[in-house]
Amino acid sequence: MITLQNNSKKQIGQFVAEDFRTAAVFSKHNIDFCCKGDRTLEEVCKKKGIDTDALLDELHNVLNSNTDQSIDYKSWPLDLLIDYIEKKHHRYVEEKIPVLLQFLNKLCQVHGERHPELLQINELFKASAGELAAHMKKEELILFPFVKKMVNTKLGLCAIDSPGFGTVENPIAMMKHEHENEGERFRQIANLSNNYNPPEDACNTYRVTYAMLCEFEKDLHLHIHLENNILFPQAIKMEQQFG
Repeated sequence: MITLQNNSKKQIGQFVAEDFRTAAVFSKHNIDFCCKGDRTLEEVCKKKGIDTDALLDELHNVLNSNTDQSIDYKSWPLDLLIDYIEKKHHRYVEEKIPVLLQFLNKLCQVHGERHPELLQINELFKASAGELAAHMKKEELILFPFVKKMVNTKLGLCAIDSPGFGTVENPIAMMKHEHENEGERFRQIANLSNNYNPPEDACNTYRVTYAMLCEFEKDLHLHIHLENNILFPQAIKMEQQFG
């Protein structure tokens, strides 16, 4: 049985890195575990007026439940984690963006006059689509190949050269800043869409679009979590071993 005594000083991101099932608890309380995962449980509870012991009890119950099999991403080699992020999350973003853009444009044309918030949601998502495309390319062409090279160097398969960006902490800092921007954009989208609850007069396309946006945000949260709380700290630690 997993106990959580004296865990109030633990960072939110650590809880989720150790067992992703805890993400559901944090999401329920609107606690950002990806972009702002470096805050302690105590800090977050104090800011949001949540009883720390009650939240720890909820986390305890989730961790001791056998109904949901958690994937132990933290134990994966970094090159496997990178492949997974690219094939699952990057591919997901690339596939869903064109569909969502098409649906949002249609909704703006048909319902934009009665629901002007759709125009704002559309603009925010368009900005997100462009930023995410550029962000993922930077990861795929610059950061991820270097991390994979570090893994291969550690295995004795190749030698490592000093990268043009200096230390791996530099591109990681940029990626984390961009993650924060996307997290904020989707907080605005969630707020404008009443947490993805369509209005009474919503047509099927309206309902499907909101459901897709909600799913997109959840995928983005897991995507950012895997990078911010697992991949990036381990990559920094690995680079320090070469020092």
